[in-house]
Amino acid sequence: MTDSLIKIEGLYKLFGRTPAKHMGLVKQGLSKDEILKKTGHTLGLKDINLDIKRSEIYVIMGLSGSGKSTLIRHFNRLIDPTEGKVVVEGQDIMTLNDAELREFRRKKMSMVFQRFGLLPHKTVVENVAFGLKVRGIGKEERQQKATQWLADVGLKGYEDQYPSQLSGGQQQRVGLARALCTDAEILLMDEAFSALDPLIRSEMQDQLIELQEKLHKTIIFITHDLDEALRIGDRIAILRDGELIQVGAPADILLHPADDYVEKFVRDVNRARALSVDTVMKPAKFRISAETVGEALKEMRTSKHEYAYNVTGDGYQGALALDQLEELDKSEYGELLTDEHYYDSDVNVEPDAVIEEVIPETLDQEYPIPVVDEEGKLQGELSRDTIAEVLSPQPEAGEGEETEKTG
Repeated sequence: MTDSLIKIEGLYKLFGRTPAKHMGLVKQGLSKDEILKKTGHTLGLKDINLDIKRSEIYVIMGLSGSGKSTLIRHFNRLIDPTEGKVVVEGQDIMTLNDAELREFRRKKMSMVFQRFGLLPHKTVVENVAFGLKVRGIGKEERQQKATQWLADVGLKGYEDQYPSQLSGGQQQRVGLARALCTDAEILLMDEAFSALDPLIRSEMQDQLIELQEKLHKTIIFITHDLDEALRIGDRIAILRDGELIQVGAPADILLHPADDYVEKFVRDVNRARALSVDTVMKPAKFRISAETVGEALKEMRTSKHEYAYNVTGDGYQGALALDQLEELDKSEYGELLTDEHYYDSDVNVEPDAVIEEVIPETLDQEYPIPVVDEEGKLQGELSRDTIAEVLSPQPEAGEGEETEKTG
């Protein structure tokens, strides 16, 4: 995720018979309700600006009527904006003629719909291969590709079934396989899992994450469910009444909501389950580079730190507590540091671990737990205080001020 693939610039959508005539009212800042009352036109989107990176899952979320489904339909020009640009790989797709637009939709973007959108009279494999057939791909090649994608989404053996013979979750897997089969770089998913029951929905989210680790598609995913957004999104954009309220990584949205509207979304989220260690860990306070007990003691006494992380040329070695080292006899100062000198010789956590999973370990330790990646590099530290701070209920807007005044 290093470069931009899609840019939305100054995008406005006003629904009605003469939208251009009333754009002045939109730019004057009138609300959606005021514009509707004055003009009979409905404000769909107002000055949307997005920068979507290649290979990221970009979630657009909001309540019903927020404009999220309207926005996603601008990416492939199912809806044309009243004003603004949709730029894909440097090309403004508003400049495409009808033939170029059809080619763009066939090759560049695929879409997964909420209600599956399968052709009932065609078999599962024919549904998956349909996009390739439209592009003129030969029967043998499209059959081979469709069969492989069905296997990838867990539907091997269902090739000759019809959509009516499948469960809702299976039908959505067919829809996903059909979108992936075209090899389009960009996948548009509009409330793709919202029609599924909670268990199947969770399984589909897992499958999407698993597939993305292998495929590295650019996915624009629409949802009204914050738990879903936090689970699958690399970044999240939150809309309200056609306006962009906040864009950020899941942890940014959860820990630093932009306003009361976003705060209401995040208030009931299980933070321990939604946040990973790397989103809340602190920098490691004190590192030393020591080979012997005496060297470690000298560095720690000089710094006046109660604990330290020993990092040598061979990487992270372990965590040391000053009080434990000072209990040793001076005759041991020349000894090389070993596991028995480290208070965490077998206790550390990985950056991508979920907070919920590491709470017991953290609470059992007097000092912060070191965060160490798969390559053995020290990334930070996680303490009981940090976890308590992150998981504590956040005061509602104005609550602190009122307490201060009355206290």
